[in-house]
Amino acid sequence: MKFVAFERAKQGTGASRRLRISGKTPGIVYGGEGKPQLIELDHNALWHALKKEAFHASILEMELAGTTSKVLLRDVQYHPFRQLVQHIDFQRVDAKTRLHMKVPLHFKGEEESDAVKLDHNLVTHVMNELEVSCLPSDLPEFIEVDLSGLKKNATLHVSDIKLPKGVKFVSHGKLNPVIVSAVPPLVAEEPAPAAEGAAPAEGAAAAGKPAAKTAKPAAKK
Repeated sequence: MKFVAFERAKQGTGASRRLRISGKTPGIVYGGEGKPQLIELDHNALWHALKKEAFHASILEMELAGTTSKVLLRDVQYHPFRQLVQHIDFQRVDAKTRLHMKVPLHFKGEEESDAVKLDHNLVTHVMNELEVSCLPSDLPEFIEVDLSGLKKNATLHVSDIKLPKGVKFVSHGKLNPVIVSAVPPLVAEEPAPAAEGAAPAEGAAAAGKPAAKTAKPAAKK
């Protein structure tokens, strides 16, 4: 994806506030061989770009002062309750330096699997993205996960999916976490039937009514 940025001369709280009022979003580009560069972007164009998955998970082409460079989105600060992007950070991409990125998972074939079609299992996506390490040229926009072979009560781990060439999973201590699990649906238990021949007093008590008192025998004369 490509976007246009403009050089920003002033910084500080007051300058950033005036930018936002004028429909601009302040930002910064850092990393690589160059110095940190203050930038500003058109807010409406940025807001629509942020709704696209590729803007978050792929290498972007930034046009700045007539020059195009490759960057990654690294941080976005939103207003607590207004539809407003307050600040945005980008990192320059070095073609020879490995990246650590979170790549979205795209699932397919779930409805055709035995787990769903035959056994009516509920399929839970435990993970929706995967952190990977790779060179910029090998960074995938997403990783496809085929669930058509999922069986009853099965789990799918990271080791069960094929990663693109040059892409390695970053574990952070969990060597082989679960990505997807299939579990049988919960079945509500039916109430047990009432015992036959229950005493009237027991039946009345069960209905929330007090049992009738037994009459005392008449005294002998």
